[in-house]
Amino acid sequence: MKDTLILAIESSCDETAAAVVKNGREVLSNVVSTQIAIHQKFGGVVPEVASRKHMEYINIVISEALEQAQLSLQDINAVAVTYGPGLVGSLLVGVAAAKALAFGAGKPLIGVHHIEGHIYGNFLAHPELKPPMLCLVVSGGHTNIVLIKEHGKYVSLGQTRDDAVGEAFDKVARAMGLPYPGGPVIDKLAREGHGENIPLPRAWLEEGSYDFSFSGLKSAVLNYLNKQKMQNLPIVQADVAAAFQESVVEVLVTKTMRAAEEYGMDTILMAGGVAANSALREALAAECAKAGKKLYYPPLEYCTDNAAMIGAAAYYKALRGDFADLTLNAVPQLPFSAII
Repeated sequence: MKDTLILAIESSCDETAAAVVKNGREVLSNVVSTQIAIHQKFGGVVPEVASRKHMEYINIVISEALEQAQLSLQDINAVAVTYGPGLVGSLLVGVAAAKALAFGAGKPLIGVHHIEGHIYGNFLAHPELKPPMLCLVVSGGHTNIVLIKEHGKYVSLGQTRDDAVGEAFDKVARAMGLPYPGGPVIDKLAREGHGENIPLPRAWLEEGSYDFSFSGLKSAVLNYLNKQKMQNLPIVQADVAAAFQESVVEVLVTKTMRAAEEYGMDTILMAGGVAANSALREALAAECAKAGKKLYYPPLEYCTDNAAMIGAAAYYKALRGDFADLTLNAVPQLPFSAII
């Protein structure tokens, strides 16, 4: 069988990325230009700044990805790109670049949903994976429990109703005066704290629901911080970090395991930037070991936004003949239902 080489582009938020992926599993190159240092001074991503930086670096990362793979554009079988969800200005840069390359080189174009890309980051690190399986997607913009019936066939069991989990980490970190991005900082700080010292709520929602809500928890942390300051009482940041993280992890793990039991899934995946959280990994691994289930998660380079995961997802779309035409546009609020 002839190899399929896909040039993939990802620019949905503040990473400008390009990669070349062979047969959906082998990464020939994976180039990421991050803007974290630029946005740190603002305490979060500034959309206008992000899109301008994408314009500055998009051609550079694409050229570097092809160079590292030792391929030319003519060697590529298809061009893939994230078309949503994400920041509209950022998405437009990647989509425009992909469309120009596909048109100029006469190559098929593949539009990829960002969440689908995160799921397929696992397939790059664990080539032995085969559906069906359950995936917990946790990132700065998304929190979903997804049932993967087979490649390209998904059931969304639950999603956040307000803040994504990574967004909640960043907002709580900012309220605590911690640097952006807040997730890794809180994760590290929480190891030194005692969460039991600060009782925080768990948002279970309706009985049997697999949806999430983190805005109430975020508000509870803000109220606690304000109360302590107003009463001139000490704030032990490590305890706040631990209490917040424990609340988040307990809800994520409990709902994921309940979904795995209900739907008879023995294989569980984690995907997205928050999948790098050490407490979440440890807690879910412990529960999977108790229940006799297998847990997989990608290495850090495939947890955070990257183009290799987009190339992996695109490969299976190419096998199904699921190509886009040149009217493909950025869809910032692209629902997960668009690919179900």
